Amino acid sequence: MLVHASSFTVDLGEGGYLIGFTDDYKYPEEMPFGWRCGPATDAGAVVLTTTDTGPLQLTVQVHDAPPAPEAGGEWEPAEEISLRADLPTLYVATLEQGDILDAWPDDEPPLEFPFSTDGSDWVRMRLYCHADDPEPGIGDHGERHLVQLWPAPHTPPVHPDITEADRQARAAYAADMAMPVEDYSTTYTDTYHGEQDGH
Repeated sequence: MLVHASSFTVDLGEGGYLIGFTDDYKYPEEMPFGWRCGPATDAGAVVLTTTDTGPLQLTVQVHDAPPAPEAGGEWEPAEEISLRADLPTLYVATLEQGDILDAWPDDEPPLEFPFSTDGSDWVRMRLYCHADDPEPGIGDHGERHLVQLWPAPHTPPVHPDITEADRQARAAYAADMAMPVEDYSTTYTDTYHGEQDGH
């Protein structure tokens, strides 16, 4: 049964968004190229979007049991992932160039997850995606996502198969993230010794 639903617009940055039960934001060590979502941490997922720097209509539903699959052909095939609930509140953040910004609207009440009394701290997340313009790019692509959440034990994720190009993109991203940050500071030598006397 549907317990709660929130729907709002997210202004995306360049790298999709983070969603989960943690406010410990950091760039994922791996990026799920070839999928729509993948783990950022045990408690949060990174979601890749068609839209680069534009609006996304996000609907989040909390259910007390697995909801029936969405009927109709407007959605891409659903993907699922398990999230550990480190906090009772759901957080959403956008991945910007060099920054991560909280994206839950100020005028939207926080979404508190109603946990069961059996001590289970895992939540299942099902993600549906649609874009009117499926070609990735900047601006409004008419993109909307539906995230469905319900209490459930940790189970393997559900994703489509990925291509060799996706594997290479994942490896390249992981290699970039593993490289130490270089020291870009530069030391300048003062070659100016003062004004010459003019006569």
